Amino acid sequence: MKAMLLSQICSMQDNKKPLRPATMPEPIPHEKELLVKVSACGVCHTELDEIEGRTSPLKLPIVLGHQVIGRVESAGIAATKYKAGERVGIAWIYSACGSCTNCRNDRENLCAEFRATGRDVHGGYAEYMTVSEDFVYPVPDDFSDIAAAPLLCAGAIGYRSLRLTGIQNGQNLGLAGFGASAHLVIKMVRHQYPDTKVFVCARSAQEQQFARELGAAWAGDTAERTPEQLDCIIDTTPAWQPVVAALNNLKPGGRLVINAIRKEEADRQALLQLDYPSHLWMEKEIKSVANVSRRDVKEFLQLAAEIPIKPEVQVYSLEEANTALVELKERKIRGAKVLRI
Repeated sequence: MKAMLLSQICSMQDNKKPLRPATMPEPIPHEKELLVKVSACGVCHTELDEIEGRTSPLKLPIVLGHQVIGRVESAGIAATKYKAGERVGIAWIYSACGSCTNCRNDRENLCAEFRATGRDVHGGYAEYMTVSEDFVYPVPDDFSDIAAAPLLCAGAIGYRSLRLTGIQNGQNLGLAGFGASAHLVIKMVRHQYPDTKVFVCARSAQEQQFARELGAAWAGDTAERTPEQLDCIIDTTPAWQPVVAALNNLKPGGRLVINAIRKEEADRQALLQLDYPSHLWMEKEIKSVANVSRRDVKEFLQLAAEIPIKPEVQVYSLEEANTALVELKERKIRGAKVLRI
């Protein structure tokens, strides 16, 4: 099968082609696994974190990709939940132990044995992959393969982030960064919290204009003060400066939710600007988002079909994966990027 392989950790400033095309043996599903023929795979900022070593793969080479849409090709002898030809989605959560306290309390995203698709095992930048039948999801018929792919991570992690803010209808929400996840969050907010105003802080004028097109009450630079104070903010940027700016925009008792698996080091010195009275006092909160659970994916897919959410997508071939990743690194973003396999 064709695949795009990551063979070494590298800086994308220096290496614009971190992935190499390769031919690999088609994987064989174990007893409770499915062999999935991949049709589309979303491109996520987490792939940049893997390539550059902020969340390193367990072993190299590795096939990246964790927003996977495909069809069941075959099944292991004990896999009975899906039939050949059925369309399924595969998300970042590849597996968890199922028996620890976190798994038993619907927090499998925090399981010590959590394994990630495309980091700990081969993912969707390939023609085929295998996965446990317990960690795939039926995809609503409302979506094409290309439109469905970003829902598996950008959408699901955005859904979890919004839930963790604790927002109530009519409260002000801030979005720091406006990429694949944030543009789906604003669509959720308009449906679930119609009286909530959304304020978007993004570096590029293109992202700011895109936010206005999707209904943002205001859009400006990440360093700007928002015209109104915010009850909660979701940060999806790879940088530290937007975190400091976000804390300055929070109301007393407000909550900042950081939706990022890692932060880059380039502007870490921005943390020295933290001023306790203005940034942290008055019971302001900071909460991180760690992975997604199966519940997040299932609930979000149902919500996305109900709204319905139609992601903005830019489509690339499998062989153009490096191009999509470089554009993501350079913040050339309008919605989500998806590989057509």
